[in-house]
Amino acid sequence: MKTIPRTGEKVPAIGLGTYSVFDVGPQEAERGPLREVLRLFVMTGGSLVDSSPMYGQSESVVGMLSEELGLQKRLFLATKVWTTGREAGIRQMSASFRLMRTNRIDLMQVHNLADWEVHFRTIREWKEQGKVRYSGITHYTAGAYSAVERVMRKERPDFVQINYSPASREADERILPLAQDLGIAVIANRPLDTGRLFTMVRSRALPAWANELGCTNWSQFFLKFVISHPAITCAIPATSNPEHLRDNMRACVGSLPNAAERERMASYVERR
Repeated sequence: MKTIPRTGEKVPAIGLGTYSVFDVGPQEAERGPLREVLRLFVMTGGSLVDSSPMYGQSESVVGMLSEELGLQKRLFLATKVWTTGREAGIRQMSASFRLMRTNRIDLMQVHNLADWEVHFRTIREWKEQGKVRYSGITHYTAGAYSAVERVMRKERPDFVQINYSPASREADERILPLAQDLGIAVIANRPLDTGRLFTMVRSRALPAWANELGCTNWSQFFLKFVISHPAITCAIPATSNPEHLRDNMRACVGSLPNAAERERMASYVERR
């Protein structure tokens, strides 16, 4: 469990991303595995599910499956606004409530800083009304970090969501320390680098010393690296495979690496 700095609320360190994998049609062959993923996610202690209007049918699929499984009250629902203009933003965020089949969204984020000044005012209003519990901003590339930093300083959002993995550590330089200084929770997207990490270690065995950290496979190795950073609140790997979900959730079990062990892990991944 990790702590949200602004409130002290605890959330599991491994969440569930929905980009691409939850954007499926109505056929049972497509939705069946996702139903099992969501069931296992909650059964193994997960709660934070992250989506966006940008992700096709993902919000709708999360809403339908969580309602089918009776899990709405056990999920920490996070989604985003990704449009231009106040009224368009209100329409899009209102649609997210309907699609996710909820009366309250735990975290509403401005996706990739799109028209953030306008949307952040609405999100603040909705927080005061109790429709939204937390505010946030997101981006997925290091090239946007200067803009992310400016918004963090100006708006002091409750959450910032950025890319972070053993092979993509640019956030270490300024974003993560700033989040700690300002008391902002951090969600790590792309914690498996969209699969690139597995390619990087494809010809290598998991090092024997990884067993000391409770790692039995590469996904646990990568995810433990991410969630062990003191600024990271939650990592959100996406999967449609129930077995991969089980592997990901086991990263929450056992000890986490210290600073020296994290450097050793990153060096091992990046070694050619």
